[in-house]
Amino acid sequence: MPHSILTLITFLPVAGAALLLFMRSASRGAIRNVALGTSLVTLLLSLPLFSKFDVSNPGMQFEESVGWIPSLGIQYHVGIDGISLFLVLLTTILTPIAILSSWDSIEKRVREYYLFMLMLETGMIGVFVALDLFLFYVFWEVMLVPMYFLIGVWGGQQRIYAAVKFFLYTMVGSVLMLVAIIALYFLNGATTFDFPAILANLQSGNLLLNQTQQYWLFLAFFFAFAIKVPLFPLHTWLPDAHVEAPTAGSVILAGVLLKMGTYGIVRFCLPMFPEATRELTPFISVLAVVGIVYGALVAMVQTDIKKLVSYSSVSHLGFVVLGIFALNQQGLQGAMYQMLNHGISTGALFLLVGMIYERRHTRLIDEFGGLADPLPAFSTIFLIVTLSSIGLPLLNGFVGEFLILLGAFETNRTFAVVATSGVILSAVYMLWMYQRVIFGEVTNPKNKKLPDLNLREKVVLLPLVVLIFWMGIYSQSFLRRMDTSISQVLQHFKSSAVVVKN
Repeated sequence: MPHSILTLITFLPVAGAALLLFMRSASRGAIRNVALGTSLVTLLLSLPLFSKFDVSNPGMQFEESVGWIPSLGIQYHVGIDGISLFLVLLTTILTPIAILSSWDSIEKRVREYYLFMLMLETGMIGVFVALDLFLFYVFWEVMLVPMYFLIGVWGGQQRIYAAVKFFLYTMVGSVLMLVAIIALYFLNGATTFDFPAILANLQSGNLLLNQTQQYWLFLAFFFAFAIKVPLFPLHTWLPDAHVEAPTAGSVILAGVLLKMGTYGIVRFCLPMFPEATRELTPFISVLAVVGIVYGALVAMVQTDIKKLVSYSSVSHLGFVVLGIFALNQQGLQGAMYQMLNHGISTGALFLLVGMIYERRHTRLIDEFGGLADPLPAFSTIFLIVTLSSIGLPLLNGFVGEFLILLGAFETNRTFAVVATSGVILSAVYMLWMYQRVIFGEVTNPKNKKLPDLNLREKVVLLPLVVLIFWMGIYSQSFLRRMDTSISQVLQHFKSSAVVVKN
């Protein structure tokens, strides 16, 4: 593999976006082909990361490091481990799927739409591979801009309100994180923003943070990540953004962007601020459990299918946060696995909702009923994705939820028991929605002659269905690659805590 493989994967989409800038007089078909081709080449380049990944190596792999702004100690430093590997792959898989799902639905400003989609892919991959804190922040902000325009220009009737709300929430968290990054830089002697170097100084005791410093730095980082998750009660931007975003925007938002928050917690908060993490874990776990139950209960009363799926994300990401703050191997494994599960299953749900919306131009549950008769292929895939979302054994959702509950039970049985009710509630609202939309008689005459899935739509959904079964039946192919990196994070967490106490 080329030494600069991560750089190539990261910046190829933005090179495709730059090409689109010069295609002012190109046809819509040519523009779509360039965008899809760029994302597919990026996917193909990323696949060897999976096959060539060294399972026994707990450190960073495929690393690249060059000076960027040497006077400030800022480097272009990228690399992946078992934690970031699958999030990069999730991004490169979902992006071409999202682009293909927009093939017929985007009719205005087509060139700009696909340009922003490719820019967004570069921002997302960059967040997961960046090992310099300043570089991480740059990619974090780069990702924000294209998503703002995707919602604000190609969204629904309330798109401006949703886009501004999304932007403001994320910016508040980003500014706090930037302040914490700068503070950490000066506390470390104003020598480097490099995360591995800062972590090594914390491990060795060369950089000592007192309890007050740890708390404030942890809270600044955590607040930025909690908004992105989004953790209750910072979740209110999410349903608006999902409902107003175009289908591809919802797929990327649910599939990848929300995972940036939980990834940031695992990557930065746990190893760098162990004492603050330990002290605040009960409070954060309570918020996670409340989010699980609250998200499920609110989802249950929704009349709009897309808003129901949006609130289900609040519930499912609450499980991920609970698993992270179980602070043990099973909990963290389950959290990482559930991040991938949610990206696949909820991404597929938003695709299905978008497909039915394109046919009927409504997402109200009451407008449907009896779709199993005119749409057998759609109904079958919808059932598989619904069952995966509620955690049916042999499908992907079961493995992650089981490991999270196992880890949570080991740490706090009360939290685990209450969180289990979220599993039951998710079955209630998902199956009840499926029953009302798919089963029964066709009561609305507009639904009687709806066309079933076409070839393009089947191609869009098929990879996700394959992943649902693969991750549910052969989870070890994923867990093996995460195992050593998760153990390393826990080891950093425990050893840093010892240094702080000494």
